[in-house]
Amino acid sequence: MTIRPMFPLESVRLPGEDLPLRIFEPRYGALVRDCLDDAREFGVVLIAAGREVGGEDARCDVGSVAHIVDYQDLGDGQYLLECEMRERIRVTAWLEDDPYPRADVEPWPDEPGATVTGDEIAVVEDRLIEIFERVAAAQETTLPSRLQLLGEPEPGDDAGKRLFALSSRVPMGQADRYAVLEAPSAAARLDALRDAVETVAAMVEFQLAGD
Repeated sequence: MTIRPMFPLESVRLPGEDLPLRIFEPRYGALVRDCLDDAREFGVVLIAAGREVGGEDARCDVGSVAHIVDYQDLGDGQYLLECEMRERIRVTAWLEDDPYPRADVEPWPDEPGATVTGDEIAVVEDRLIEIFERVAAAQETTLPSRLQLLGEPEPGDDAGKRLFALSSRVPMGQADRYAVLEAPSAAARLDALRDAVETVAAMVEFQLAGD
């Protein structure tokens, strides 16, 4: 286990996503300074209840590691950060917020499960394209290419990483994003993503019917 600085947010950040941050609260300015002097990494978790400014929040225990790839020091303890989300982590114990949130965390790679095939992922991708096409037709707009909408697997990516990357392109709610993040295996993540896509489809149909 590792003690990490932690940054609770009101949104779920998935491995592989970019995370821009503007830091203005003094305790998080201290967090950034300590990170810049060390490995440039901190944990990011979803706030389950409360607000990220001022503390007094309830935090989820599954998150991801953010790595600072670039920053601007704005002075007075304020920063602009460009971060890259990396491996998934699980909090084993929250420590005292002194001077900023900290926790004992452990890496949480995908657990063994049923094999997820490329064909199964392609079915979800096709369903997403159907939804995008439905919206584009209703708005009488031209749909970008499949590659622009869904991206493509990076060399060496396994099914779990591809599902994270695909999930980042789905306009789903935070609860569905967290379900994808905390799915223990690639197979469970595929199920969570399927559910999220169908929720999006239902919302699209509801909105279009209202229009």
